[in-house]
Amino acid sequence: MIAMDHLDLNALPVFFALAQNRSFTSTAEQLGLTKAKVSIKIKMLEQQLGTQLFRRTTRQVSLTSAGEQLYQQTAPLFTSLQSQLVALQQGDQQLHGVLCISAPEDYSREVLIPLLADFSALHPNLQIELKSSDQVKDLIKEGIDLTVRVGWLKDSSQKAQRIGRFEQWLMASPSYLNRVGTPLHPRELTEHAFIGFSLLPSPLLWSFQQDQAQHQQLMKARFNVSSTAAVMGLLQQGVGLGVLTNYSAKPLIEKQQLQRVLSDWQLPDGGIYLVYPPGEHRPAKVKLFVGFLRQRLGF
Repeated sequence: MIAMDHLDLNALPVFFALAQNRSFTSTAEQLGLTKAKVSIKIKMLEQQLGTQLFRRTTRQVSLTSAGEQLYQQTAPLFTSLQSQLVALQQGDQQLHGVLCISAPEDYSREVLIPLLADFSALHPNLQIELKSSDQVKDLIKEGIDLTVRVGWLKDSSQKAQRIGRFEQWLMASPSYLNRVGTPLHPRELTEHAFIGFSLLPSPLLWSFQQDQAQHQQLMKARFNVSSTAAVMGLLQQGVGLGVLTNYSAKPLIEKQQLQRVLSDWQLPDGGIYLVYPPGEHRPAKVKLFVGFLRQRLGF
């Protein structure tokens, strides 16, 4: 039995993040640590508990039975503790003024808007301005307090915090697949019309992976559009194939409006980030909103 005064509780947030991400790289990015620091924290916790918590291979990280038990038993307690700390931090603070946030259209619709509604109910005197756009905004020029970026950050100097990840799914409507046929291998996509999202660096060149097999495919664009809403609309019209994030695709799959294509092949996934304007000072409204997001999204 480990004495509580010898147990490093600071390792628990690292444990929870690694259990959720299943990646040392993603966990390090999320927590703002190095991969070596994450590894050291986990090894120390395993030594203190006297049991292995993770299986590590060159390709993946997974929980052992002991790790799964620890996660299932303590995750609700950890989430509750975070919630209580956020509540204490907020205290009687009444926020005023304007909180300006920017985010991509699909992330705003599927994830952010419900959270903003709940946050607004907690702070009725705060005006919230949401700039929902797939275009990257200039935080300083447009007076944005906080932005959500989805994808791959190019500028390493940005003050960014990783809050999650997303998958990319190849999608089509049932009517399109009934009319044209369902591809069984990425090479068959040459026979299909594609809806390109023009804001991507290479909107028509996609890399597919299945276990050790990799395949690069150049799509044949029938449409090129500059918004995720347009991609979704055209997919629902049955004009071709297109790529959506998993959080945008799931509601449409549940409504049987779209189907996932080549689900046994993976497209590159990406990160979801909070990006802050330059400067060391973060206003109380931003700190409280980030704390609220941490409580609700569990990052």
